[in-house]
Amino acid sequence: MAGVNKSMCIVLIAALVVAVAPRSEAAIGCNTVVSYLNPCLPYITNKGPLGKCCSGVKGLYAAAQTTPDRQSVCNCLESLTGTYANVDLNKAAGVPKQCGVNIPYKISPSTNCTEVK
Repeated sequence: MAGVNKSMCIVLIAALVVAVAPRSEAAIGCNTVVSYLNPCLPYITNKGPLGKCCSGVKGLYAAAQTTPDRQSVCNCLESLTGTYANVDLNKAAGVPKQCGVNIPYKISPSTNCTEVK
């Protein structure tokens, strides 16, 4: 489960920001992020194919429409990323592109979530 959370965090950072939306209260929690990105874990830990990962990435991207939602996802991913060591960060960073999701920032554990719009 720990590997799933770290993987999800990194992938979610990729799916956080694409469009600027009006500010409102975040509705996406870590449990939601983990649910969307769980299918990515085997791929970003080099234990399986991409599989249904893109469905989760696209679903999370569609769900995170407001700035608070995207920042919440980012914060969740950051908190989970520091916990697990078996995630291939380069592979995780490439997932959005492989899934056809255009993210205008680098996927990295050092992303400043307060700057995510």
